[in-house]
Parts: sequence; structure tokens; C-alpha cells
Amino acid sequence: MSELVVVILLGILEGLTEFLPVSSTGHLILGGELFGFTDEGSVTFKIAIQFGAILAVIVAYWQTFWGMGMGVLRREREPLLFARNILIGFLPALVIGVLVYDAVRAAMQTPVIVAVALIVGGIAILVIERMVKLVRVHRVEEMPLKTAGSIGVVQCLAMLPGVSRSGATIMGALLMGVERKTAAEFSFFLAVPTMLAATVYALWKDRDLLSVDDLTSIAIGFACAFVAALLVVKAFVRVVGRFGFAPFAWYRIVIGSIALIWLVNR
Repeated sequence: MSELVVVILLGILEGLTEFLPVSSTGHLILGGELFGFTDEGSVTFKIAIQFGAILAVIVAYWQTFWGMGMGVLRREREPLLFARNILIGFLPALVIGVLVYDAVRAAMQTPVIVAVALIVGGIAILVIERMVKLVRVHRVEEMPLKTAGSIGVVQCLAMLPGVSRSGATIMGALLMGVERKTAAEFSFFLAVPTMLAATVYALWKDRDLLSVDDLTSIAIGFACAFVAALLVVKAFVRVVGRFGFAPFAWYRIVIGSIALIWLVNR
């Protein structure tokens, strides 16, 4: 299979999985392992194209972002609270991400970690869904400062490949009394500064290692991830509102188990 086809397939895979609690990074790592796309440059590719999927959030929710931006400029209370909560949720990842970046890169080249994390994460989702009863927060603007910061800390768990950034933030939010749809949307909004920072940092750190071909591959994967994510982002919110997160938990357990058996016996 040509590298161009692999890049396109991985870009689509990233877009389809970024907002689901199934770990898009984990899928990229396992997909890369399956297709033999595992060199040093592939790690930067797997980080950088994720912002293509995140860009889809900005397009899909452009009215929310525009309204928030204009409201912040006019110093309106609710947009300021919205922006404050996104900023506070983002700060832990900014600090911790810089400190553990090299360890994260190493983990991204260890697919067995991904398989185990998928299984454990799936079990955790099933347990958390049963635990959550009380809902106190129905809108991002209503979220207390402490809750936004705590969700930001939980998001850092997803630096371990296979955990899932969206899964960690959504499950963390549910445990803190945030309503399902609001938890999913906060996870989407929080992804914008988080993945922008991760992409810029990865490209800057690896600037001397990246060739023109590497940058071309990143651009193609980025575009494919954007288009694929644009098709699924709002559909995911509707599915979660109707069926909850259990289907994704069972998917994680099945895929993680298959991947683990394959990796151990190949």
C-alpha cells in the first residue's frame, strides 16, 4: 500500500474518532502499526493531524465561537464565563504537556500500551456511567471554576495513548455533575486550544527532522481529518444524548482485546 493511501486512511480514521471516547491517537498508533507507518516522523504526523479534526469543531460550532468572541469583546457575563472555563480547563494540559512530551512520544511508539488502555478505559466508562446520578451543570457557562480546572486535570490522563482525550474529559465531567450533552460539548471546545498547542509544539520540537514530504503528508492527513470530523461531530452529540456512552465502551473493549491478541502473537 502506498504511503499516500496510508496517509489518507489515517487522516479519515483520525477525523472519525477524534470526538468519540475511543482514543483517536490510539487508533492512529494501531493503524500505523498495521500499515507499517511507524518511523520517527510518523509520531509528529499523528499529533499534528489531530488539529484538522479540531478545526471541524470551529466550523460546526462557528456561531457559538463567534458569539463568544463578540460577547467577550463586549464584556458580557456569559461569554466571559464560557471563555474563562475553556481557558482554565486548558491550562493543566499546557503545563503538563510540555513536561512530559518526550515520555508521550515514547509511549506513542509502544502499541501494547494503547491496547491495554483501550480495554481499561472501556471498563472505566461502563463503571462511571452506572455511578453518575446527580446532574448539577447544564451549560458550559454554569460550570464552577473548580469543575473546569478539575476537568482540565483529568484531560491530562489522555496523554497516555489509548486513554482518549474526549473520553477522559467527558467521563470526568460526568463525575462532577455535568449533564451528558454539555460534557461532550465542553470536551469539543476544550480540544481547540489543547490540540492547537499540541500541534504547534510538536511541529516546533521536530522542525529539524521534518522533510518536505513529511509536511506534505501532514497537510493531506490534516485535510482528510477535517472533512471526516465535520461529518460526525454533531451526530456524536445526538447519539450520546440518546444512547449514552456504553456502546463506545464495549467497542473499546473489543478493539483493545483484538489488538492486544494480535500484538502479542504476531
